[in-house]
Amino acid sequence: MAAFGSVFMPQMAMATFENGKWSAASLVPADSMQMHPGAHVLHYSSTCFEGLKAFRHEDGSVHVFRIDQNIKRLAQSSQFLSLPAIDEAQVTKMITDIVANFASEVPAPPGSMYIRPTHIGTEAAIGKAAVPSASSMLYVLLSPVGDYFTGGAKALRLLLDETGMRCAPHMGMIKSGGNYASALGPIVKANKEVQADQILFCPNGDVQETGAANFLLIDGNEIITKGLDSSFLHGITRSSILTLAKDLGMKVTERDMTVAELIKLAAKPEVEAVLSGTAAVLTSVGTFIHNDSEYTVGSGKPGPIADKLRLALNNIQWGKAEDTHNWLTKVC
Repeated sequence: MAAFGSVFMPQMAMATFENGKWSAASLVPADSMQMHPGAHVLHYSSTCFEGLKAFRHEDGSVHVFRIDQNIKRLAQSSQFLSLPAIDEAQVTKMITDIVANFASEVPAPPGSMYIRPTHIGTEAAIGKAAVPSASSMLYVLLSPVGDYFTGGAKALRLLLDETGMRCAPHMGMIKSGGNYASALGPIVKANKEVQADQILFCPNGDVQETGAANFLLIDGNEIITKGLDSSFLHGITRSSILTLAKDLGMKVTERDMTVAELIKLAAKPEVEAVLSGTAAVLTSVGTFIHNDSEYTVGSGKPGPIADKLRLALNNIQWGKAEDTHNWLTKVC
């Protein structure tokens, strides 16, 4: 089976911003695009993107999950990167139209159609290191994906890093490629040296997020996670899981947590640690690595509360449970 996110539909939706206005959207081949080698994005990383999914229900209909929140976050990222302001209604239509066009290719559960809207600065001007790109391109790629856990769910190993940060603090809320690139070197190093799957960045002992996902701790009937601020990504899956936890009668606490407290809580047998994100929804953590020591989290295996929360969200996405929060947008 092809790696997650490596197969694409043959066409993508695209619109360009030039001379102060957006063009009409069009469908173009998805295997290439024309860009000047001096494009702003290639030199000064003026790029942001989103990741969301479309799901096929048993009656054959196709629904996109929380498209409104993803569009708002793309608009925010574009603003913070000084890219041209997006037309939110246009981008919404680009997504729904391209998904409808390839509706027959949307896999049945547990698969889905992964959607990647991307906004990049295209002005050819290598002298504009401190000046925004006056032109840009926005395109929407589609990638049919299967179950993220093709080999079966396994608990991850996390290195707790108190010295580094995923990205510059003022960039944390922006879903930009540069943030992922800045975390890549430390993650590769951690994998090689201590076989860590990811790094949980905890600058000065403050537990924040990993290189590609939000972090949540489940202590019995309580979920603990860092309160939202500008230093890390405001995950839409995170928000959805916290809402469902409240629906299930759980206590949700958004507060700061230190590494020392995290390690202490991890020793409790009922504790679970999870990462939240679009691709895997919730991924369990079984081991913390800190200062050359390893700490088992709870049982060290995927836990029952994480499974319960993941299934609750999946059932809404798959049309097997009522969408009481109006998170789904029907495409066709």
